[in-house]
Amino acid sequence: MPWLSDKPFYENFAARTLWSANYGGADFGECAEAMQRIGDGDVTAWHHEWTATADRLVAEAERSAAAGHRVSAREAYLRAATYYRTGYWPLFGTPVDPRLAANFEREAAAFAAAAPLWDTPVELVEIPYEDGRTLPGVWLAAAGDGTPRPTIVHTNGYDSTVCEMYVSHGPAALARGYNLLLFDGPGQGRNLIRDDLKMRHDWEHVVRPVIDYVLERPDVDADKVVLAGWSFGGFLAPRAAAFEDRIAALWADPGQWDQTEAIIPRLPLDDDEKARFPDIDPAKLQPMEDYLRSDKADADMRWRLIDRGLWVHGKDTMYDLIVELMRYEVSSVAGDIACPALLTAAEGDPTSAGAPKLLDAIGSDRKALIRFTAAEGAGGHCEGMARRLFHQRCYDWLDETLAA
Repeated sequence: MPWLSDKPFYENFAARTLWSANYGGADFGECAEAMQRIGDGDVTAWHHEWTATADRLVAEAERSAAAGHRVSAREAYLRAATYYRTGYWPLFGTPVDPRLAANFEREAAAFAAAAPLWDTPVELVEIPYEDGRTLPGVWLAAAGDGTPRPTIVHTNGYDSTVCEMYVSHGPAALARGYNLLLFDGPGQGRNLIRDDLKMRHDWEHVVRPVIDYVLERPDVDADKVVLAGWSFGGFLAPRAAAFEDRIAALWADPGQWDQTEAIIPRLPLDDDEKARFPDIDPAKLQPMEDYLRSDKADADMRWRLIDRGLWVHGKDTMYDLIVELMRYEVSSVAGDIACPALLTAAEGDPTSAGAPKLLDAIGSDRKALIRFTAAEGAGGHCEGMARRLFHQRCYDWLDETLAA
């Protein structure tokens, strides 16, 4: 049953916005009102109404801040950041829509305005990367006294930002005494939208400088650094963990396997062509691409593969995109993951289908797979509507694992 819209394309984005309500990043009434105003409108109406809601909240936050009401101001800024982000999701694609770029800057500005208003330090950081570039990050200290503490380094997914990561991961980590570093890598957040930095399959080269940065901080317990990833980060983090001996544990939500196995069987090719791929005539995939680009295609599928997929990976055709995705492989290195590992799998989430294979292949003898079900309200991607249950189970495992 849909929560806010009978249009599946809109419902997916609206329901995802509601995820943020778990920890104060959205409010149900505000979401419902925005969706009611949008109705059957197009993406222009979608962008306008979510942006209008966010603009109103920024004005509210500014009034509260001017009057010295820190909590009220930061809560309003945080919800505004969420709604600016929701407003630009359907605009993904190249060339970058100016409305998307503008809303991203507003999202970042609203979160930056909220950052100094928390009681626990929320620090916007720049992590040295390659070729003089930096990766944007958010550093959350469990306490401001400089005491070395267990620290989670959290890698993002396909279409999120560090701002969304805060409301999805931050409060839960801080409440349990963990520092948390959230970061956007290539193909994510600012790196994609503003800097046109595309995603890369060898994520170990992304994580290495991030771990370097964390280990230089005096408030980090160097023996208790955890690498986590959510959504597509559930593939990226295990890939990086195979090359990283400085982490005490791995957490992948959901665990994933080689992208080849998820994609090739679904292509409109015969068995021989699937077996030979990519050694086929690229024109074989042109009818599929033409369909995906047409108004007849499922809007969500078109967005995932054409609008988002081609943009994030910097490709022009579906054939080129699939060839690129075949490079996203963990099977050849999973045996090198030596640290304790936690994987998740949610019922009804096809992204998690490869979690059992990854579990079997991981070299560590301390590993676990936690399953979540629809009956628990946790059957969706990344357990979005049951974040507190998700955090309960996963942090219980992590607490016990690090203590051991």
